[in-house]
Amino acid sequence: MASADHTRDPCPWVILNDFGGAFAMGAVGGGIWYGIKGARNSPRGERFPGAISSIKARAPVTGGNFGIWGGMFSTFDCAVKGYRQKEDAWNAITSGFMTGGCLALRSGPKAALGSAVACGILLGVFEGVGVLLSRVMSEGQPPQACAFLLEPSRVSDFD
Repeated sequence: MASADHTRDPCPWVILNDFGGAFAMGAVGGGIWYGIKGARNSPRGERFPGAISSIKARAPVTGGNFGIWGGMFSTFDCAVKGYRQKEDAWNAITSGFMTGGCLALRSGPKAALGSAVACGILLGVFEGVGVLLSRVMSEGQPPQACAFLLEPSRVSDFD
């Protein structure tokens, strides 16, 4: 088995954790989005009640959509890791492909395939950027000491 990430919980708990985190992120983001939208679409003097009404109506729905995506992705990720017995970028790409396909399945096979490909590509881009950033950050130049700190007898040369 390749290098395992021992900092995360075992798979059944990761699914619940990811679902909850995605729901919270979607609810907060949806609250901000629909708060602004509700305030802009309300008449002057009714902006705050309009924003609150819009948040109450739509933010939980957005949070639920994010939560479903996050939970399904995490479920597929755990299944792919269990099947392949590896942890690498292909697990996330495959899980994204399967999640996108499953969520669009009710729209028909053509829409499901298109969504699966789009989600797989999106996760491929995310994984590629993550790998690229980790390489760039790890290849930094080692710090170099100043010459006068290495040779104390030459410190007087700089005065």
